[in-house]
Amino acid sequence: MQTIEAATYPVHFQEKGYKALTKLLTEKKYSSIFILVDENTVTHCYPVFLDKLNATFDFQLIQIPSGEIHKNLETCVTVWNQITSLGADRKSLFITLGGGVITDLGGFVASCFKRGIDFLNIPTTLLSMVDASVGGKTGVDLGVLKNQIGLFANPQMVLVDEVYLKTLSPREVTSGMAEIIKYGLTYDMKLFHQITETKEQHINDLIHRSIEIKNEVVLQDPKEKHLRKILNFGHTLGHAIESFYLESDTKETLTHGEAIAIGMICESYISSKTLNFSEKKVAEIKETILSIYPKIQLLSEDFPAILDYLKHDKKNVNGHVNFVLLFDFEDYKIDCKVSDELIMESMEYYNM
Repeated sequence: MQTIEAATYPVHFQEKGYKALTKLLTEKKYSSIFILVDENTVTHCYPVFLDKLNATFDFQLIQIPSGEIHKNLETCVTVWNQITSLGADRKSLFITLGGGVITDLGGFVASCFKRGIDFLNIPTTLLSMVDASVGGKTGVDLGVLKNQIGLFANPQMVLVDEVYLKTLSPREVTSGMAEIIKYGLTYDMKLFHQITETKEQHINDLIHRSIEIKNEVVLQDPKEKHLRKILNFGHTLGHAIESFYLESDTKETLTHGEAIAIGMICESYISSKTLNFSEKKVAEIKETILSIYPKIQLLSEDFPAILDYLKHDKKNVNGHVNFVLLFDFEDYKIDCKVSDELIMESMEYYNM
């Protein structure tokens, strides 16, 4: 599979990636190499990584607990303390081996340590392959508020190998599909229809095209001033729903993809009411998403709390919540203001 050239780094696939990594580690002669893992990736992915790398280097494992609840500054401090005690310096390398939490947090840890050390990403979930590992965004949550603390920083390289998807539960694989749907709706309708018409489409093709799309967008708008905002479709309301369920003591936590899937249905509905997006296409989006994701009943008494989380969205400006909405597939409008009443109406539409 062909290498994708990002702004300052390559995205390599499968065997070519391991060869490129071996070359990088040999040539750079890092003083120390740390690999960030959680209890799942150290058991299921790290042995696969060592076997496929087929070269001997002195790696030091740094393990953190899995889950969005641990994507915070407290975990960062723990990691900084560990690598400091292990002698990390400005010539060290930090490798992330895991999903979105590991990728986002690990990039942030590396980018801040001694004002920045080299890092690279080896994503092991579909979500991190098509989204978190590419584009230069790093960061952590502030409480349950998503990605409030972070910065832009590019890795040395990204290594994508779908073999790691075999270590995941079906629910985790499905979670990543939401980002692929997003790319299809906002940028490449053909990709969306590959999902709907060919459920057994080879996953490598979906991954490669998704990364191509994200890279094309990021190259044009690296700091999210305009075009890159389309990658937030479904995420404005989706993140609020995700945060609400993460904070709740009585509800099961949603995966990122499950929450974003709800957000895309709601924001498609809002698009139909504000930009005359086709109601038929809204129904198609809803039908497609609900054929992939379980229906979550959003309780009307929870709507005000979800709206409260919207007020803390990092994309807000001057207290205004900004949505990305659709005129049509591949045709969008950014920085849209939406009333609370219409947002609640969209959640009622999802429930129907």
